[in-house]
Amino acid sequence: MGATQAWSRAQVAARILDGESLLIYANLLIRVPPSWLNAHPGGDLAILHFLGRDATDEIQAFHSDDTLKRIQKYSIGTVEHNWDPLVPPIATGWVRKPGENGKQQWYNEAKPVMSVVGTELSPSSQILLVEREALLAPTLPNLVAPPSHLSLKVQAEHSAAYKVLHQQIREAGLYQCRYLTGYGPEVLRYLLFASISAYAYSHNWMITSAVFLGLFWHQLTFTVHDLGHMGVTHNWTVDRLIGIVLADFLGGLSVGWWVDNHNVHHLVTNHPTHDPDIQHLPFFAISPVFAGSLWSSYYKRVMHFDRAAKFFIAIQHNIFYLVMAFARFNLYALSYAFLFRKAFDTRRAKGAGWSWALEVIGLAFFWTWFAAVLRGCGSWKMRLAYLAVSHVVTSPLHVQIVLSHFSMSTADLGPTESFPHRQLRTTTDVRCPPRLAFAHGGLHLQVTHHLFPRLPRHNLRAASTLVRAFAKERGLVYAEFGFAEGNGEVRGVLRGVAEQVAIVGRVAEAEVRGRVRAGAKPV
Repeated sequence: MGATQAWSRAQVAARILDGESLLIYANLLIRVPPSWLNAHPGGDLAILHFLGRDATDEIQAFHSDDTLKRIQKYSIGTVEHNWDPLVPPIATGWVRKPGENGKQQWYNEAKPVMSVVGTELSPSSQILLVEREALLAPTLPNLVAPPSHLSLKVQAEHSAAYKVLHQQIREAGLYQCRYLTGYGPEVLRYLLFASISAYAYSHNWMITSAVFLGLFWHQLTFTVHDLGHMGVTHNWTVDRLIGIVLADFLGGLSVGWWVDNHNVHHLVTNHPTHDPDIQHLPFFAISPVFAGSLWSSYYKRVMHFDRAAKFFIAIQHNIFYLVMAFARFNLYALSYAFLFRKAFDTRRAKGAGWSWALEVIGLAFFWTWFAAVLRGCGSWKMRLAYLAVSHVVTSPLHVQIVLSHFSMSTADLGPTESFPHRQLRTTTDVRCPPRLAFAHGGLHLQVTHHLFPRLPRHNLRAASTLVRAFAKERGLVYAEFGFAEGNGEVRGVLRGVAEQVAIVGRVAEAEVRGRVRAGAKPV
């Protein structure tokens, strides 16, 4: 079939079941070649979550104009307007893997569980994944979406209005990075914190040095975030190179891991099975559905709600700040596990093999200089104190990140939901006066950031005015709260989930005791 062929929904479904990666972009049917899927800089999951779906808004939000032009070259035809989406195979637990003969074949990595109650927490459209069953291949019913209360027509209207908003953002020049007025003050702040840390260290003021090193890391993270989204120079190679220097060499974290993880978070925000940013068992669960031992399509493992999880979830609202205080250590573990897996993965982006190698060199450099800093602290007690203080100081960043999502909806409204509707439903801003915005790195405006992830951070406030007007016009909720209020909301959610899980556990225990008594023989 030629590039002008009009494809029906049934034809697209059949080709996906045959193993092809097809998605819709601007009413064009795009066939993603295996080489592109395997080497996609944003990770293959960013594509797999949109097979059979209209991904126009997501693609335009995440890619430069040059990339958008190249994408159209992979068109194999057209589809009807207001495309009725299919369910991507990965949403029902299906992925492609090499078989014994070396050829790609379907593999069932998890079992889908559909909602039967139809509540706000668990709508009829929801698909969660649990431990797999031995199945041979997906069939057409696997691609058919469960019933949804959303109107395809209304969601298409949201999408059309979002495209108009995106054009307004472009015409306002908000994709232009403000190097002097935006990054100028930030670079001075980085140098100031690093200099104070070094000066204090040279005078044996170890705790002061540790505090300012932590502040240096905390602030540096915001620029690494921009670089990961290609929001600084808008050139992948240049932004990645700078990102590696800042994240790996100076911060000890992998920017490659962060991009891979963060892109998925942006695309399937707050989905219990698919979003790694809300998958924190055994320490946290922001929805009682996690008690079902869900499968993580990102981490490729079951998130067991085991004895340890039951213990921590019962007190999660009380240990929230304690866990957040040491969250950076978890980022180390995730970073290094990612790079270790990539060492055996030949599916890296073409021409970007240098990125992995440079990250490994960067991490070796980081631990060389930071280990020397710790050795210079003198006693082991002071070394431990320096290590702890420098890492705890970065914790406000982790608290801020979870504030933007932990208190928002985790329901799966199905593939019918438009990109803008999903982001506004699952994301909230943290209100902050302009003079204190530097403490949040400007990322307290998460709603606007999620709608336009490549937008330079320093332009989010101007863009948020347009986004608020868009939300009001479309009848959508633009959620926001103050920092203190947000902390209360998140702890309230954690407490509520702990109580719900406890109630379910008591009911289950009562049922077991009832069965035992019913089956007991009289003496």
